[in-house]
Amino acid sequence: MEGTDPVALFGLHDHNLIALDKAFPETKFNSRGNRIKLTGPAHEVETAANVVHGMIELLDRKSKVSEGDVKTLITLKSGESYANEPKIRSLDETEGDVIIHTHTGEAITAKKPGQKRIVESSAENDIVFAIGPAGTGKTYTSVALAVQALKNRKVRKIILARPAVEAGENLGFLPGDLKEKIDPYLRPLYDALEDMIDQDRLELNLAKNVIEIAPLAYMRGRTLNNAFVILDEAQNATNTQMKMFLTRIGFNSRAIITGDVTQTDLPRRQQSGLISIQNILKEVNGIDFVYLDDGDVVRHKLVRDIIKAYDRYEDEQNK
Repeated sequence: MEGTDPVALFGLHDHNLIALDKAFPETKFNSRGNRIKLTGPAHEVETAANVVHGMIELLDRKSKVSEGDVKTLITLKSGESYANEPKIRSLDETEGDVIIHTHTGEAITAKKPGQKRIVESSAENDIVFAIGPAGTGKTYTSVALAVQALKNRKVRKIILARPAVEAGENLGFLPGDLKEKIDPYLRPLYDALEDMIDQDRLELNLAKNVIEIAPLAYMRGRTLNNAFVILDEAQNATNTQMKMFLTRIGFNSRAIITGDVTQTDLPRRQQSGLISIQNILKEVNGIDFVYLDDGDVVRHKLVRDIIKAYDRYEDEQNK
């Protein structure tokens, strides 16, 4: 394979080459100048060569090949799941599921049926509840949709909120001022944003309040216009807090409320607002409920097994 810049093809610090080595352990990839040579068992070399050809075609179109592109091509060309990801039937289908591209060019996609339903429902409804177990990509997909809306100028700002409920910890004993005590509870939202927006732009947007991350209690008394609003970990919102949050939604605003009703950290006598809201709003037009399950888990494969084990244990306890 000649005429290709191996640096552009294999990525910074050879990230793409590492992905190829992992997928094709018996094949050696050697590059000299603009020539790439593959050696190894014939059946594996053939598949690996098809992947590299696909990378070259992408390079001609995009001027850059991301590690995500390589993993997608490996899945497509080999017909097998890569790193526990589901099979992808075609490159066009993959491109159609892209929500946004990160600042490094990585495609963020709706990988599982539950995530796809969140994307579809958010396009059709102003308020969406995404309810399901840990690891199903509820928060990450929602943040990606919010960033997409901001980039496309459909909204003027993003507001991300979480109830600051103690889960076995005690805020009073944590070091620092109020912000420093609360920030760890909001860290997952920062993590998702840092994956999607480069650090300088993110810091600028945070400084200008174009992107705002705050505890749920800070929403009281406000009207949220022209905003994409996400309430994360909503199972820890009380009925009063849930009503307060939903009535903040203003003109040209959209909201996604995410949570796992099996992981409520509220005191025993307080009912989760996420549980009761399913009956209260089930007949309201413009509001949709999307339910995810262990089949939508996108974390380590053991997470799915852990969820199933807990479900079995709880069923036995209830009996």
